[in-house]
Amino acid sequence: MLQKMFKRDEVPNEWLDSVLMHTIIGTVAGARIGHCLFYDWAYFKDHILEIFLPVAFEPELHFTGFQGLASHGAAIGIIIALYIWSRKVSKKNILWILDRVVVTVASGAFFIRMGNLMNSEIIGEPTTVPWAFIFKYVDQLPRHPTQVYEGLAYLSIFIILAFLFWKKGWSDRQGGVFGLFLILLFGFRFCIEFMKENQVNFEDSMTLNMGQWLSIPFVLIGSYFLVKSKKLSANG
Repeated sequence: MLQKMFKRDEVPNEWLDSVLMHTIIGTVAGARIGHCLFYDWAYFKDHILEIFLPVAFEPELHFTGFQGLASHGAAIGIIIALYIWSRKVSKKNILWILDRVVVTVASGAFFIRMGNLMNSEIIGEPTTVPWAFIFKYVDQLPRHPTQVYEGLAYLSIFIILAFLFWKKGWSDRQGGVFGLFLILLFGFRFCIEFMKENQVNFEDSMTLNMGQWLSIPFVLIGSYFLVKSKKLSANG
């Protein structure tokens, strides 16, 4: 998809590889650091190396893998990585690449949630709806398949953004696609959290959980860029 966008914009196709590498690094690093800071800092502040290494040192050295990735951290990581890419490679305004990458990110978010579904991760609260799932590796309770809800929402967001980019001229509205992406994705994320089980214990005492608090700034930032893009478009 990005290759097709680059071809349309008549920019070097060689940029694709560097965009991909910056995005991958930003996604993984941001998701990992975000989880450790937002969800489990009480532990990781005393185990800093375990943020970056797939091992635990206590009670003895053993392999754990990277347990814990946060999508809000991934979003921050991608933005930082693409800012560096824009300054170092393209010399374009960062909004130019963000307006294009977020279309592909929306489609990627669908597949991430399908992976969560297969792994019985990020499960919903118990329910009596006829389409409830039983995650047998967790318990025998019928639960909301929140991974499916989110996956279908993100797939819909991808279709909307792609349509606006290709058919409605939003490719020329600097920051418009990026802003709408933040509003739709994190707005839905805020709402769906009411159906999810809390991921960490400290959220049980919170009116809004961590995912919801982290989503609010993204929605506000998205609203700013969406409004600003209209002004830019109106001013030519």
